[in-house]
Amino acid sequence: MSEFNHREIEKKWQQVWEENQTYKVEIDHTKPKYYVLDMFPYPSGAGLHVGHPLGYIATDIYSRYKRLKGFNVLHPMGFDSFGLPAEQYAIQTGQHPAITTENNITTYISQLKKIGFCYDWSREVRTSDAKYYKWTQWIFMELFNSWYNKESDKAEPIETLYEIFGKSGSKGAKAACNDETPNFTAEEWNNFNETEKYKISLDYRLTYLSEAVVNFCPALGMVLSNDEVKDGVSERGGYPVIQKKMQQWMMRITAYADRLITGLDLVDWSDSLKEQQRNWIGRSVGAMVKFGVENKPETQIEVFTTRVDTIYGVSFLVLAPEHELVASLTTPQQKESIDNYIAETQKRSELDRMSDVRTVSGAFTGSYCINPFNGEKVPIWIADYVLAGYGTGAVMGVPSGDQRDWNFATHFNLPIIQILDSQADIENQADATKEGKYINSGMINGLEYKEATSKLITLLEEKGMGKGKVNYRLRDAVFARQRYWGEPVPVFFKNDENGNPLPYLIDKNDLPLVLPEIDKYLPTEDGEPPLGRAEGWNYNGNPYELSTMPGWAGSSWYWFRYMDANNDQEFASKEAIDYWQNVDLYLGGTEHATGHLLYSRFWNKFLKDRGYVPQEEYAMKLINQGMIMGRSSFVYRVKDSEKVTFVSYGLKDKYDTTKLHVDVNIVENDVLDIDKFKATRNDIGDNPQFIFEDDGPSKGKYVCGSEVEKMSKSKFNVVNPDTIVERYGADTFRLYEMFLGPLTESKPWDTRGIEGTYRFVRKLWRLFFDQNGKYLVVDAEPTKDELKSLHKTIKKVNEDIEAFSFNTSVSSFMICVNELSDLKCHKKAILEQLLIILSPYAPHVTEELWSVLGNTDSITTQSFPTHEEKYLVEDSFEYPIQINGKVRATLNFPADMSKEEIEKQVLANELVIKWLDGASPKKIIVVPKRIVNVVI
Repeated sequence: MSEFNHREIEKKWQQVWEENQTYKVEIDHTKPKYYVLDMFPYPSGAGLHVGHPLGYIATDIYSRYKRLKGFNVLHPMGFDSFGLPAEQYAIQTGQHPAITTENNITTYISQLKKIGFCYDWSREVRTSDAKYYKWTQWIFMELFNSWYNKESDKAEPIETLYEIFGKSGSKGAKAACNDETPNFTAEEWNNFNETEKYKISLDYRLTYLSEAVVNFCPALGMVLSNDEVKDGVSERGGYPVIQKKMQQWMMRITAYADRLITGLDLVDWSDSLKEQQRNWIGRSVGAMVKFGVENKPETQIEVFTTRVDTIYGVSFLVLAPEHELVASLTTPQQKESIDNYIAETQKRSELDRMSDVRTVSGAFTGSYCINPFNGEKVPIWIADYVLAGYGTGAVMGVPSGDQRDWNFATHFNLPIIQILDSQADIENQADATKEGKYINSGMINGLEYKEATSKLITLLEEKGMGKGKVNYRLRDAVFARQRYWGEPVPVFFKNDENGNPLPYLIDKNDLPLVLPEIDKYLPTEDGEPPLGRAEGWNYNGNPYELSTMPGWAGSSWYWFRYMDANNDQEFASKEAIDYWQNVDLYLGGTEHATGHLLYSRFWNKFLKDRGYVPQEEYAMKLINQGMIMGRSSFVYRVKDSEKVTFVSYGLKDKYDTTKLHVDVNIVENDVLDIDKFKATRNDIGDNPQFIFEDDGPSKGKYVCGSEVEKMSKSKFNVVNPDTIVERYGADTFRLYEMFLGPLTESKPWDTRGIEGTYRFVRKLWRLFFDQNGKYLVVDAEPTKDELKSLHKTIKKVNEDIEAFSFNTSVSSFMICVNELSDLKCHKKAILEQLLIILSPYAPHVTEELWSVLGNTDSITTQSFPTHEEKYLVEDSFEYPIQINGKVRATLNFPADMSKEEIEKQVLANELVIKWLDGASPKKIIVVPKRIVNVVI
């Protein structure tokens, strides 16, 4: 093919790669392994826009590069295909989510293949495929059959817990468990029947049923995680979210809190992402303190505090509005205000409540508790800044030492007690200092922080009023959704002798538990899941769990399935896991920092504990790619005009206008295609008027305004990669995405800039063929300049790819091709090497030109060239010659010429003599390979 035709070239090579299974990978112990993973996408109906492939192109380049470096590279792709969007579409249309999901995946695969990614499609996984979710269910069952042993610091089979109970009772087990688990002796345990033992074990298992306060969205009929709620409404759809207590399946992620923190030291992730996880886990060391309630001797309120030393400064106590004691503590006089406050709180997500530090609100219950150290009465309030799920759901208010407490006390006119002699200006703000000595603090007066804290905790434990404790902000993870399109939970319920339903696992031989057909997908507003409509949804007559697993279930282990995607005997074989080990490079968005990346690390650690995998952490290096922003286009509609009228951008300030988004796909170089605009908008009437620019290059055209915004359909700024690939080719698209800027930074998409990249690809082609299609390549020996250009590029590209600096690599390619074009270099020895280093970026055109050179094997089988320093050594250097600090000439000298010889030749130069004008130099400064300065 002598003419450059990207459509034919790309179609040809994509077909060759597929037919030859070029990217299929197997275990190969003769090569070092390298595992490159993209966070797999949810296949939405909209398909990909140009922002989505940014990370995929980067990992594709790196995967191809590592292959050229001799690695056996695993680079798979799959789909996170359970979830809400397909279900919402099913509710609207009555179409089964499996059908729309399949259609969406087909679209995605088509788009991805057109871009030329080197995925091993034989390993594709889909979380909604029963062959896949069989193993998600299996992992759930393993979690259910495990407990966390704090002594061994790992999960163990539930049978080992039974053994400990049989020998030592409940006190013998240092276990992560639910609060208020009953105590029993070994003798009592051994006298329990099997059902009684089983009931007790339910409080210790790593997945368990619990009443929990959750983010419930009535409109969606489901529980949402904190990161799915923004400003009190659901992120998807913008529906109101309330706080509701519901029975939910939970995952005991809190048992792994410390390991989730310490494990961050093992991985190469960004400091900011690590910090997000540490903050989310929120490890804090402090004490648990019990406050008795006035006139209710049987009632105690437990408070966790990191500053037990401030106990004498407590002037109020605050409960979470959802706290179980609120109803019993509310006096009749305060009931209305408490009920109203709780109703308002239910409209806000926990994330909103945690982050809103400005708003001060609360309601007094009418009751008082007793400070266990000084016996003072302390009023009990409720406020939404306290969360039921963090700590105990109760906070002691110390306004002199905490700004939020100070704001609360000031707002409600509560006392502010100074507790340290070093606290300053507490009339105007809190002072959280730990310096100085305690005052107004009873038994710790005159002591300093460490001694006071130790003394108070000792007394708490001696008197049974509390104890020292480590606490976490992290809560056990809700593992249920009241929707249809998700993994069925492999659990059925059977009543005990008292008629109470108990959860039991189905037999492992009955996996997968396949999602049943139902007539409607709409959930109910009271939270009853759609699976309640499924006929015969029971296990030997016992009802199945009606909730399905959350969206993060399938994504919490998928990297293992890619290792052995077609194994129907286990989630992945030991051989595959031992060979691939873990992910060497993981790439995805920052939005998963406290969701997916936390849950998946938890599941990985669990699987390691149970001996199924060898690694504590699964993703050794993680890069968060930046976002490609959209370049929105605008038209300007004249207000109060009798006829619909639009004025061009340059004229908008002369009129009173409304700015409207317009589809960027009908705008080229900021000029609007008016006919397409009329045809695609039904809100502008039949015959709108357009007022054009009246002079300059835009005369007679309608020019749009522009702005950089997030790419979305609502802003009409979505650019389909299919359109770009069709017009410019996949190689140009790949190069341009990388050329836009550093991988980790956000940058705007501007289709206008792609022309330069397209010209580069055609200029590369011209090194092989002239404009008439004549083949130009020769076998002649390269010159020094040609070798220098090539080896300079090899070195730079190698360094750039290792540093994930893909944008600067593209610049290097452009410089090299320009230099070789100027040198009229058509030599095979140079061009072959250039094609190899360019092939990770532009795989189609390089495969084509590689075959044009007479090669019969794929360019993907080659080795990445090594640069040779000898070609980079400068033979000469062009020195700027300054006379009294101003450059008056440039002279070329051999690079190894001595200072003395350079001085001699400078002073003998006619141009320098002219500028000296007969004066004798006071001194000559020669900076080797930099500059010469003659001072007169």
